[in-house]
Amino acid sequence: MPQLRFPDFDGEWERIQLSEIAGKQNNKNSHGIIKDVFTNSATHGVINQRDYFDRDIANKQNLDGYYIIEYDEFVYNPRISECAPVGPISRNLIGTGVMSPLYTVFRFKSGNLDFFEQYFNSTKWHKYLKSVANYGARYDRMNLTNSDFFSLPIFLPSSQEQQKIASFFTTIDRKISQLKRKKTLLEQYKKGVMQKIFTLQIRFKDKNGQEFPKWEKRKLGDVGKTYNGLTGKTKDDFGQGKPYIQYKQIFDDTRIDISRFDFVRIRDGEKQCRVRYGDVFFTTSSETPDEVGTSSVLLDEVSEVYLNSFCFGYRSSRDVLIPQFSRYLFRNELLRNEINKLAQGSTRYNISKNELMKTVIELPSIQEQIKIANFLSALDDKILRTQRQVEKAVVWKKGLMQQMFC
Repeated sequence: MPQLRFPDFDGEWERIQLSEIAGKQNNKNSHGIIKDVFTNSATHGVINQRDYFDRDIANKQNLDGYYIIEYDEFVYNPRISECAPVGPISRNLIGTGVMSPLYTVFRFKSGNLDFFEQYFNSTKWHKYLKSVANYGARYDRMNLTNSDFFSLPIFLPSSQEQQKIASFFTTIDRKISQLKRKKTLLEQYKKGVMQKIFTLQIRFKDKNGQEFPKWEKRKLGDVGKTYNGLTGKTKDDFGQGKPYIQYKQIFDDTRIDISRFDFVRIRDGEKQCRVRYGDVFFTTSSETPDEVGTSSVLLDEVSEVYLNSFCFGYRSSRDVLIPQFSRYLFRNELLRNEINKLAQGSTRYNISKNELMKTVIELPSIQEQIKIANFLSALDDKILRTQRQVEKAVVWKKGLMQQMFC
């Protein structure tokens, strides 16, 4: 019996094997008629391969050996990932397609499909697969025989309890989806508003309802100065010592998360540039031109913190450009397009800080910068609160699953 149960039910759950209620689907796309190739993603479930990868991975001229999967059939992907430590089992809810022969497609003959979908979202079946898997030379993939896979033990309640559990978790999923949708809409709204702000389609007014002065064009080099990240360091210097800002901290967010500092050894008398509150940091190198020159701003007071080697810092004059506005200025689409043009390279792209400092930007008055920063910051706070609601709901659901399934 599970640890947590609805009060209407009692008695033990029935122990069966997967083979008793489900069978493997071996229908191959022998004439290559079906061209929609599906994949089973650990995070998105069954999805069209083109939608997932933004391109065709499989050769559509050679799909004869692929298995046909129909609506409401399930599929097991043996590839291991952080999100799916024994590989995901997902229900096909998008229609008819074909799956790689590396996957196992199966159909239930009895039972509540909603219940099984939720069951395979839990981790209750992981221990068994780990016990029978032969990892062999492929550390990233579970190696299972069909016999072992379909011997998977499942504990089943009555059909009425299956329905109750399925409906309960479906309601939670619906709430999580609504929160994710809300976050997406807020992000889209923020993106649209930022575009209008930085193309001057939206202007703010002062407390008296009067227009602020016109925006002024300035070169970045005239507004502030740059400095380098760490120099002369080897891999032995990292992992202990003084905190420094990592490349990924800059890339991941418009604001530096000070809880994610790494550490580097700084010797007595060593000359290295320290970061300060309000500094802007730019990445100097990336695998794609669209990501080079990504920026983030330090909006927390720190004592002794340094900057990684693959970035440079920018310290603006506060009477011209305030840090809170910098957070959005350097991430707006208009300026990002100009920065992308400066990227140079073929297999890896780099940006020159001297060239970046020649870039002309338009700046509003300090008073309007404050208005804009406060408005966009409030939107960011709403997005962050919604994201935390999503994370909290997901953790809550996982906890319930561990207690409500055998």
